[in-house]
Amino acid sequence: MQQYLEATRFFDYDHPQVQHWLERQLEGVGEDPLERIRALYLAVRDQISYNPYVFRTDPATFSASYALESGETYCIPKAVLLGAAARAIGVPSRLGLADVKNHLSSPRLIEWLQSDIFRMHGYIELYLNGRWVKATPAFNAELCAMMNVEPLEFDGVRDSVFQEYTASGDAHMEYINDHGVFDDLPHQFIVDGLRRAYGHLFREDRRQSGGGASLTRDITAG
Repeated sequence: MQQYLEATRFFDYDHPQVQHWLERQLEGVGEDPLERIRALYLAVRDQISYNPYVFRTDPATFSASYALESGETYCIPKAVLLGAAARAIGVPSRLGLADVKNHLSSPRLIEWLQSDIFRMHGYIELYLNGRWVKATPAFNAELCAMMNVEPLEFDGVRDSVFQEYTASGDAHMEYINDHGVFDDLPHQFIVDGLRRAYGHLFREDRRQSGGGASLTRDITAG
C-alpha cells in the first residue's frame, strides 16, 4: 500500500503550490478523512475547469501542480490532483484509465477527434474504510449546468462515476474499455494510446483553426 501514498513526479503533493492549496482547502475542515476528502473532491471538481483542448504530451502537464497552475485541464490531471491531495493527508490513491463514449459530446469535439470515443479517460480510486472507491472530479459544476447533467457528487462511500443517463433520460456516458489502475501516471502508455486513436492530431503538418490548432501544435511539440 505504500506505493499509493508516495509523492511522485506526477502526484507531486510535496510541491509548494500544492501544499499551499491543500492548506487553504482544508482550513476549517475537521479531521475526519471522509470529510476532508469530500472537501478536496469538490475543490478539484469546481476550481479547475474542464478543457480537453489544452492537452499536451509534455510530461510536466500531467502533474498535480500543473493542474493548479493552469486552472484548467482535462480528466487525467484533475484525477491526479485529487489523488495527490489524498496521499498528502494519508489516503492511498491510484489512477484509473478507461475509454468512454460521451453521447452528449459537442459536434465540434467529435469532428475534431474524428470519433465519439474518448480514449484514456482518467479517474481516481481512493482507499477509504478498507476498500477502493472511485471518484471522478472531471466535469466542473458550471460545465455540467451547460450540459444539462447533474455534477457528480462524491460521498467517500460509493463509487462516483459518470451517469449512464441524464436527468431527462437521455443517454450520457458509456464506459466501453477498462485499462486498469496504476500507482503512478503511465505517461508513455497514455500518449501511445492517444496516438493510436487520434493519429491525425499528431501529424506535424496538421493545421486547424481555433482551439484545435493550439492542441495540435502542443501534441506535436510534446
